[in-house]
Amino acid sequence: MSISIKLQAFEGPLDLLLHLIEKNKVNIYDIPIVSITDQYLEYIKQMENKNLDIMSEFLVMAATLISIKSRMLLPKKEKMEEESEIDPREELVERLLEYKKYKFICGELKDKQIDAQKVIFKESTIPEEIKNYEEKIPVEKLMADIDLSKLYKIFKNVMRKQVDKVDLIRSNFGKIEREEFSINDKINYIKDLSKNIKKLSFHNLLEKTKSKQEIIATFLAILELIKIGAIHITQENNFDDIEITFVR
Repeated sequence: MSISIKLQAFEGPLDLLLHLIEKNKVNIYDIPIVSITDQYLEYIKQMENKNLDIMSEFLVMAATLISIKSRMLLPKKEKMEEESEIDPREELVERLLEYKKYKFICGELKDKQIDAQKVIFKESTIPEEIKNYEEKIPVEKLMADIDLSKLYKIFKNVMRKQVDKVDLIRSNFGKIEREEFSINDKINYIKDLSKNIKKLSFHNLLEKTKSKQEIIATFLAILELIKIGAIHITQENNFDDIEITFVR
């Protein structure tokens, strides 16, 4: 009987064998090995594939089927002596089941790929006010078991800690700003006074100062003026006022 087949439809010997099982609608756990082997060999005869690698795989399977067929055709008594009770089709059934499983998975993945190609995704157009929306948490939930008395207690604790952090002594200090008084400025200031007066009271000069730093700068300026001969000082008696005389 001539059978017209398309070998390209079969991906290998297991694919062809599974095709024959499904075509004959037989139980894969009870393969009629004689009939399936004959049909398999008919397919092999029709093959014109010159690819030796592919053909060798089909021929190996053919040899396997023939081997199984011959072992099953042996008389039952002789068969029992050689192979105990092991079914010679068992290994082949396991291979077919595993192949069928992977073929099914490949088919599912292929369908998903085809479905995915038909899907067109739309860019997100969610309005900003919706995208940034945050559900408000009820005040009751935020407060949990805190009532006004507990809240007041917490407030008092926080305030007490703030007070404890304050240095009572230093906190009474005013803001201290550094005053800049240079000796040269004071020298120039005293020289300017000499334009209108000839003598100057040291006590009156210091009275016009506002800080210790200014007093020190003024005193050092007087010493410098004495050193350069711009002024000279006199004192009539101990503890009297010192009189500054400008040298022309």
